[in-house]
This record gives sequence, structure tokens and C-alpha cells, in this order.
Amino acid sequence: QVQLVESGGGLVQAGGSLRLSCVTTGSRFRFKTMGWYRQAPGKQRELVARITFGGGTNYADSVKGRFTISRDNAKNTVYLQMTSLKPDDTAVYYCNEYPTYSYSSWGQGTQVTVST
Repeated sequence: QVQLVESGGGLVQAGGSLRLSCVTTGSRFRFKTMGWYRQAPGKQRELVARITFGGGTNYADSVKGRFTISRDNAKNTVYLQMTSLKPDDTAVYYCNEYPTYSYSSWGQGTQVTVST
């Protein structure tokens, strides 16, 4: 059963912007703190940003001031607005609950590629 569907990725030039969306299905994630994660080739998956049900946010230092996480609880959707993109932001982006567990399921992710 698919519960996380990410979209909005693409190819963008350095300095550009993208807005990612993550639609969750089912009630599992409704009141959870949600996070956006990314995995670059050859690297481990890392947390980029997280948001509580009430809207409290936290960001990785590498994206602070450039990325904004938000959520629409009525639509079961989490967003990631990315601006001033850099080639180092190139990765597959995933959303999931925060924290994740060994039994957490992942969606297919959405590819973000930033060219120089």
C-alpha cells in the first residue's frame, strides 16, 4: 500500500527554484512530525528539514535560509520550497515521518538535478 508520493523534482540551473510536494495517504502520518530527506549518489540519506503537526520547523545547516518546509494538514500534503539551488543539492528527495525507523516504508522519491 503506497502511503507517500513525492513529486515536483526536475532539472534546474544553479540559482533556480523548485517546489516539491508529498501526498500522504491513510491516517498514519496525519499527526506526525514529517521530514524531507535526500540521498545523493554514493552518500547516505540525510534529513533536510522537518515540520511538526503544529508547524514548528527545523532545517539542516546546508539548506537553512534557502529551503522552506510547510504542510497542509487538510490535504495531507507536505511541501518543500527550494530556492537558490546549488549543484550540491542534487539528490533524490523523499518525505517521511520524523524520525524514521527500520520498519519505515519509503516512497519512490523525486529526482532533483541542479546544473552549473
